Formats: sequence, C-alpha cells, structure tokens
Amino acid sequence: MLSKEEKIQYNRHIILTEIGVEGQNKLASARVLVIGAGGLGCPVLQYLTAAGIGTIGIIDNDVVDKTNLQRQILYTVDDIGKSKAKIASEKLSGLNPFVLFKVYNEKLDRNNALDIFAEYDIIVDGSDNFPTRYLINDACVLTNKPVVFGSIFKFQGQVSVFNYKSGPTYRCLFPNPPEPGAVPNCSDIGVLGVLPGIIGSLQANEVIKIIVGIGEILKGKLLYFDALTLQQQVLSFKTNSNIVVHQLENDYDFFCGIKSKTLEEITPSELKQNLKNYQILDVRTIEEYNNFNIGGIHIPMDLVLDQALQLNNQKPIVVCCQSGIRSKKVIEILSEKRNDLRLINLKDGLSSY
Repeated sequence: MLSKEEKIQYNRHIILTEIGVEGQNKLASARVLVIGAGGLGCPVLQYLTAAGIGTIGIIDNDVVDKTNLQRQILYTVDDIGKSKAKIASEKLSGLNPFVLFKVYNEKLDRNNALDIFAEYDIIVDGSDNFPTRYLINDACVLTNKPVVFGSIFKFQGQVSVFNYKSGPTYRCLFPNPPEPGAVPNCSDIGVLGVLPGIIGSLQANEVIKIIVGIGEILKGKLLYFDALTLQQQVLSFKTNSNIVVHQLENDYDFFCGIKSKTLEEITPSELKQNLKNYQILDVRTIEEYNNFNIGGIHIPMDLVLDQALQLNNQKPIVVCCQSGIRSKKVIEILSEKRNDLRLINLKDGLSSY
C-alpha cells in the first residue's frame, strides 16, 4: 500500500483514471532490471525512478568517461572515472527515496544472466553491442521475461518489446547478427546527444504500460524514429517458429563473429610499453585520424584491400580503430590476402589509449 507521502509524490499519476492508486501500487510492486547505465539507460532509469518502480536493478561494469557527458546527462564532470551503476543509484535515490536500487557493478554474461534475470519482472535492454543483445534475448526466453529493447545509430532510433506474452523475440526479427564491423557503434560513428533521451523515454513508457496494463504494447512491432525529420514508422513482424532457444550460447562474442579463436590482441598499455617493436596500421576515417592518432600507417578500412601490398612484414602490425571492432574485420580481410603478416588487434581500440 502507498504511504501518504508516496500518494503526494505520485499525485499526477494517481489522478489519471488509467493509472489511479491501483496502477501506482502495481508500479511500486514491480521489479525492473536495466542493463546499461549509459545513453539509453540514463533516461530509462530517471523516468522509471520518478514513476515509482519499487525495485530497480542496474547492471553496468563501465565507468563514467568525459565523452559520455554529451548525452548521458545523469552524470557530471565530478563523476568521471567512477562506477556508472553506483553513481546512478546514488543520484536516483535523491530523486525518489521510495525506490530500492540493486547495483551490479559487473558485466552481464552467460554465467550470471539467468540468475539475475530470475529476480525481475521486466528486462530493459540499454546495451550497445550485438553479443549482449543476443545474450539478453536468450536469457529472457529461458527465464520467460519480456524485454523492452532500444537502439540508437547516429540520428535514428528503434524501440520494441520482445518475448511479451509469447510474442516474437529479438531473434525473430534478427535471426543472425550482422557481419563484424558492418554496424559501427557510437564511439566509431557518433550519435546525436538528445537521441538516447528520446529513445530511452519511449522504452520507459513501454515499461510503465506493461506494468499498469494500459495502452498498446510494441509486441511484434518495431518503432523507427528519425531525429532529423521527426518521422516515425511502426513495422510489424511475426514469431519465427523455426527459432528455438534451448540454452545460452557458449560465447556470444564468437557467435557474433567479433572474436575468432586465433585472433591475437594487445592492450593499449602493452603497446605503449613496446611501441618500437610494432608497426601501427590505423584503419579509421581521415577525420578520426586527424583528430587523434598514434602515428604509423593510415589506411581507411574501405581501402585496406587495395593497399594491402604496401604493408611490409618486418615487424608485427598492430591494427587499430576507435573501439577495436573495425580493426578485427580488417584483420580478417587482410589475413586472406597476406598470410605473411602477423596482425594483432588493439583491444578496445584507441578510445582506451
């Protein structure tokens, strides 16, 4: 039951006939897990906290970086270097003292997903990579939890609700992951700062509708939003009965083609200590290279194959991009044409250098 103070705080919800005291009690009893406290996670967390969700789990093993502040407005410069999940819970507690926060300062993986998901009613996907999205989908299917999905790319965003009341799943819409490097993340390609706020708010809206039982849920529907034109489209898709999830994948990075069994990698700190022992091949765009580089040879990713013969094999070649994804694809391409080269991927890319 809501206390007198809670009824005052949630007054604007309670006076909505579609929500009322009964609906607000449902929100107060709900348990929602938000995966990622970044661009999408920040607005989701802020609005779910304000709405009075009883228990909110936050899982993120990342720390606040200066580049986050352009869009992750839950944080300030004073938070740089600190745990996102921890800082988020502290700030959100000041917004609503009636919400219980559970902080998981760890990476979501196949070893903890099922146990964590079992504690919640709804899972919100605020991740930014395909291995995590497929892991979330599979774990939700196995634990029978709905997923409120969101994704952003430059000026465009998508929202959907997967696995809701036997509805289609993420794999029904995307049976196979894209080729590695085919879809750059925001650290590679950029993102409009307000876009995560728009898409994250739409995700929070779906969560509230599911809990209270109002409105039309985006089950079997994908909402597409373009921030440049403000156009929206809702595309329908159906359950693919041929796709059945029996268990989690052994390795979601490998499943998505991001990691190969023979890929050799080096960390930025290891490279700094032994820079003279390697050649550097930077495969980013000319704009990225001019903004910041560590020297070496610069060949944009789309020109690598044409210029492969100019690379010499006197020293191992460390291939680098902004996040370490495009460089993996380049290594795969070069390996087929130049088997005389020792190619090493810069782990996590120049963003960590």
